[in-house]
Amino acid sequence: MRKILMATVVLPLALGQAGVTLAQSAQDSQRNVNSNQATAELFYMIQQLQGEVRRLQGEVEEQRHLINRLQQQGRDRYIDLDQRILDLSEKVASQPAPEANDGVGSAASGQARETREYRQPDAEERKAYEQIQDLIRNQKKYDEAISRIYEFIDEYPEGDLTVNAYYWLGEVYLVKPQLEQAKQAFTIVATRFADHRKAPDAVYKLGVTHDRLGEKEQARRSMQTVIDDYPSSSAADLARKFLESQNG
Repeated sequence: MRKILMATVVLPLALGQAGVTLAQSAQDSQRNVNSNQATAELFYMIQQLQGEVRRLQGEVEEQRHLINRLQQQGRDRYIDLDQRILDLSEKVASQPAPEANDGVGSAASGQARETREYRQPDAEERKAYEQIQDLIRNQKKYDEAISRIYEFIDEYPEGDLTVNAYYWLGEVYLVKPQLEQAKQAFTIVATRFADHRKAPDAVYKLGVTHDRLGEKEQARRSMQTVIDDYPSSSAADLARKFLESQNG
């Protein structure tokens, strides 16, 4: 009889404990399901964010490539123009001088500017200059181009292409960018060779360099110098636009 009573008491207790255990297991299972679902959703969000980052990085890279291409096209066009002007100047230099010559060059700002005769390059000098152009335009080896420009200036001083070399030294330094060196190179052209065809562009680029260095007043002065001394040049048009943008 005592055994029957004990069984009667123990059985409900065991069933109750089993019920609690099953309930806890069910709760644990539900928590695991919820946790796995949250983890899956978080993983999905991370994947989405990573995809968006990759897309934005691709767009940035495309924009960078486009800017580099436009800059390179601009330099290429300028070198081509430079070459055409050089060819034209050599043709003019090879023509007989006119019988009457007043000894002054073209007017720049309403005043006559004396011009000098620059030594024209021979075939070897021209070849060396064209190799420098190739380093800049096609190979983009700017450090090597800088070294070659210095060698060129030492070997062929005071020539027509020497002024061009000084100018392109400034351009390469501007691209790197090494702005103090660019300023020095453009200043040489602007001051020592003010009568050369490169002078208007050099004074304008000197203004651009000042502006990038944060030297705003010097930049405005350089731009005004271009307008005053070389009013008919394309550089003067660029200088006017620069000053208008500053005033606006």
